[in-house]
Amino acid sequence: MQLCRESHQVITRHLLLPEIISMYYLYFSCNNLICLSKYLLKRVGIAILTFLLVTAITYFLMNAIPGSPFLTEKSTPEQISRAEEKYGLGKPIYIQYANYLSDLLHGDLGISLKMQEGILVTQILFTQGKFALSVKLGLIALSIAIIVGVTLGCLAAYHRSRLIDNVLRVLTTFGVAIPTFVSASLLLVILSVKLGVLPGVSGSLESVNNYIMPVAALSFYPCCYISKLTRTSMLDTLNQDYIHTARAKGLKTGIIIFKHALRNSLIPVVTYLGPLTAFVLTGGFVVETTFGIPGLGKYLISSILNRDYPIIMGTTIVLATLIIVMNLIVDILYVIIDPRISLAKAEV
Repeated sequence: MQLCRESHQVITRHLLLPEIISMYYLYFSCNNLICLSKYLLKRVGIAILTFLLVTAITYFLMNAIPGSPFLTEKSTPEQISRAEEKYGLGKPIYIQYANYLSDLLHGDLGISLKMQEGILVTQILFTQGKFALSVKLGLIALSIAIIVGVTLGCLAAYHRSRLIDNVLRVLTTFGVAIPTFVSASLLLVILSVKLGVLPGVSGSLESVNNYIMPVAALSFYPCCYISKLTRTSMLDTLNQDYIHTARAKGLKTGIIIFKHALRNSLIPVVTYLGPLTAFVLTGGFVVETTFGIPGLGKYLISSILNRDYPIIMGTTIVLATLIIVMNLIVDILYVIIDPRISLAKAEV
């Protein structure tokens, strides 16, 4: 240790100040790069493990349900046995799962057993517009929830304890308490059945009118929740010392809120993006079924009722991958957006 200290003194004694600063900058940059690499590797490892657990749990639970996808009123035991042998369902369950994982590594999700017999699952999900419909609906609902929720949260914090704040607090509390299927049903009954101003079946979302009710139903809960998050976080941020300094300098309240306080107030919102993505995707099942949208959610429910195993697995894998990737992005953004969090602490 003494030798290292003496060597360090000898080296720094013969270096100019800019060279010393550059040396230390390079040292700390390398440390940050190592910490970032460890953090990313750990998060990617957790994402892969989560993916494998989701596939295993779904596969084994799906096969644990009594019955067969080929069981009908007219089918005989011999016909069922031949069909199961044809598609490899007669083998032990662990061999079936190993074969499925092997095919999955090559991008093969299998073929439909019943709903579209013989058609590739990837073709059903991606080339027939189901995936595109769900993603389009989810992205629009997600964007509206974030933009409107953050805006209402800032507005409530700006007018704290006034009429507009009280109204927004009641509205957002009401919105958080109502499940998606209730809000979807209310919109359908009021706007379509009673008033007749919007179509009851949205179909393939071919016009703007077809988007209004599904997007409103899907974005209402997350919009209210984000608004409450933003308001609470904004009020906490406004009590920080640097905000008091900005006020002392004579800056207007609007500039303080939207320029200085907003970034730190968005940290809880960014953290919520992962669960929000999961909510939008799972909430889409109800919305797509209620408004007759032929997306992934509606098709997944139909495949479960028809016991079409490859479609159940394929749809679950696609949705799980979207959620896992979104959570991974949020984990990375969380460290980037908040400089107060060190990578070494984030690794824990």
